[in-house]
Amino acid sequence: MRHYETTVQQLKDQVLTAVARLAWNDKLDSKELLDIPEEIVPGPEAHMRCCIYKERAVVNSRIKMAMGGDRANPNLVEVLPIACDECPVTEISVGPSCRGCIAHRCMEACPKGAISIQNHRSVIDHSKCVLCGKCVAACPYGAITKNMRPCERGCPVKAISMGEDRKASIDANKCISCGECVVQCPFGAIMDKSYVVDVIQMLMGAERWGMHVYAILAPAFVGQFNCTPGQMVSALKEMGFYDVAEVALGADLTAKAEAAEFDERGGEGMTSSCCPAFVAYVERHMPDMVPKVSTTPSPMVMIGRYIKDRDPLARVVFIGPCVAKKREFHLGRTRSSVDLVLTFEELYSMMTAKEIDVTKMPEAKLDQASSFGRSFAASGGVAAAVGQALKEMGSKVEAKTLPCSGIEECKIALLKMNKGVLPENFIEGMACQGGCVQGPAVLQRSPKNKVEVGKHAKQAGERTINEAINNAGGTDGEGLQNSEKKPGGAVEANRV
Repeated sequence: MRHYETTVQQLKDQVLTAVARLAWNDKLDSKELLDIPEEIVPGPEAHMRCCIYKERAVVNSRIKMAMGGDRANPNLVEVLPIACDECPVTEISVGPSCRGCIAHRCMEACPKGAISIQNHRSVIDHSKCVLCGKCVAACPYGAITKNMRPCERGCPVKAISMGEDRKASIDANKCISCGECVVQCPFGAIMDKSYVVDVIQMLMGAERWGMHVYAILAPAFVGQFNCTPGQMVSALKEMGFYDVAEVALGADLTAKAEAAEFDERGGEGMTSSCCPAFVAYVERHMPDMVPKVSTTPSPMVMIGRYIKDRDPLARVVFIGPCVAKKREFHLGRTRSSVDLVLTFEELYSMMTAKEIDVTKMPEAKLDQASSFGRSFAASGGVAAAVGQALKEMGSKVEAKTLPCSGIEECKIALLKMNKGVLPENFIEGMACQGGCVQGPAVLQRSPKNKVEVGKHAKQAGERTINEAINNAGGTDGEGLQNSEKKPGGAVEANRV
């Protein structure tokens, strides 16, 4: 049974599971869909909001997101207005520690003249205040504080602000779909769009439509479901997937191609391209650095193309801990390599709805990637893999790598590279602190996640990146291994 870190997680799982159960039973058009709010919030007492009617309204909004959300909204994460009404408005305030000092540094620091001294105390005129925070830094007693909404404070690119209705508003031109706001909002008022229904319908119609639906599984799954990799393969096939492949094999392909690109550039400053939130950050907030970003596709795209080059009937579903991957698969430059994206949270709900206990599934084989490919999931893994790939290709170019964990670290490294003062020549950019193992859609956030990925990587043994690529096959002798390779299946470099 899953352990929930917060009630918000539990509510999300309840809604996703309820919707998935109806989808599996082909009852989304029935009255049972309308009954979900009352099933989750039976009453008569409210436990999360002012009343059960407000709680049911929030559940109803989450049901819409579980079914794909507002397709006209370009954001992959949306604010649920009905749920966003409990946070205090962001403002700067003067606390009881104000001593009424005669230096008046706060007043002198304010560029808008919003601070005055009344009765020997600082007073802020909020109609003039622009929230610059200069008074906060100037106060010698720390008596002035800036209160921010958790979503605003958590957003690494300042894409969230207060809208005219005093609710959170996401700027689509700034948002990089990292999902940090989804994690930070204590009221669950921000949620990522789900493709659970789309995946279930694809699986249920696969035979009728003549499709082979493949699951590509990100290496960060280990330690999340309390099962072995082989048991996860069996569970996915029980759900209807034709075959399962490691995204880590795609990581091997990415490492080899990225190393070749780095060698071709002569070891000049370059960044990784596997994290879509990092790439979006560079494109939207530091466009001058776009030429430094590798043009090599991400592991998700690489393994998707690998499968489709070999099986013309293939449809590919990525499963991982990342919200930004939902943005990536929409991009035209991915060339339809991946058809849909699920998070670990959504996969768990789908299995629960279908009454599949992954811990009781029989063992199957999942042994395609190298240890370097599997290590992509943790901070430092991409850098190590590129270094290994350079070694295997006999390159004379030395990669001086710098793993950056979180957007702030990435920003500092990019600024230094842009000014020519960065000692390293290869930046590994990861939007999430710690890498994919701490992504916004993991089931449990823990330092153990990196340890589990490390154990999984060691199970690949001494297999090199080239050996993993050359020896890749299906999970049970079918699917990938026996599918016919189409001519002209070379992978094209294309930044995503």
